[in-house]
Amino acid sequence: MRFQQSRLRRDFLSHARSGIAFAGRFNAADRQIGRLRNWFHLTILGRGTPLIRVISYNLRKHQASGELVDLARDFEIDALCLQECDTSDLPDTVGPLHLADATRGNRLGLAIYYRQDRFTAHGTRTFALKKSLHDMVLAPAHERLIGTRVRDNETDHELVIASFHAAPLTATNSLRRNQIHAAHAELLGMGTGLMTLMVGDFNYPFFTKSLTEHVKNSGYELSLSDRRTYTRYKVFKGHFDFATSLGLNIEKVETLPRGASDHLPILVSAEYGQESTPTQETPSS
Repeated sequence: MRFQQSRLRRDFLSHARSGIAFAGRFNAADRQIGRLRNWFHLTILGRGTPLIRVISYNLRKHQASGELVDLARDFEIDALCLQECDTSDLPDTVGPLHLADATRGNRLGLAIYYRQDRFTAHGTRTFALKKSLHDMVLAPAHERLIGTRVRDNETDHELVIASFHAAPLTATNSLRRNQIHAAHAELLGMGTGLMTLMVGDFNYPFFTKSLTEHVKNSGYELSLSDRRTYTRYKVFKGHFDFATSLGLNIEKVETLPRGASDHLPILVSAEYGQESTPTQETPSS
């Protein structure tokens, strides 16, 4: 049944895009695709709200950048969050996705892409978090968090989508917990009461139960994928790439097939929480 739904969804979206191709890349056409996608989720799949699909991928010093177009199209995602990307070599579009923004403080940084027929972006911010010794001595990473505030074109829900990259394993778990806590606090500052999805490379393969409790105490939920996301070294293999969320129902987190990176991409599928309602607050710039 799940395979049939997936095939039906692909066929439907293919026909929907073809049917409005004549309209060009204008906003009206983008919004029409968004309405058709959401109608499909509500009517055909029977979901209470449209599903949000986001991929997070550490590109391993930009080596896996050639895989992004296929990932965006094959998995029909709404947003793409990158880590270790060469921000000077990022295209404005990746398949159907548009670049919201990227970090500027370090060459190998973070970026967020989003589907314009699904979301309207209302601003992106980057954040510097507490530095590890690695950051200060070997390869300074000034910005380890980027967040984009978006509005769903059909439902008018607002949320923040964020890409995060914690300090490497040379740092302590205590410092990484500090960075995660600070990242959540910074994202809350992008809008009162907004739903939030933060994905990325948490560099936290051990003691994840303790991390889960730490995240829960700050009001967020931590979600691991169904399989390990890093297997390059025998000692450090495990779950490195997570999702933390606020106000969203995480349906599943899937580890996708290996590419050119030492990390495997993850695909997060989420729905708006039952108690979540569209915010009326004026978007911040």
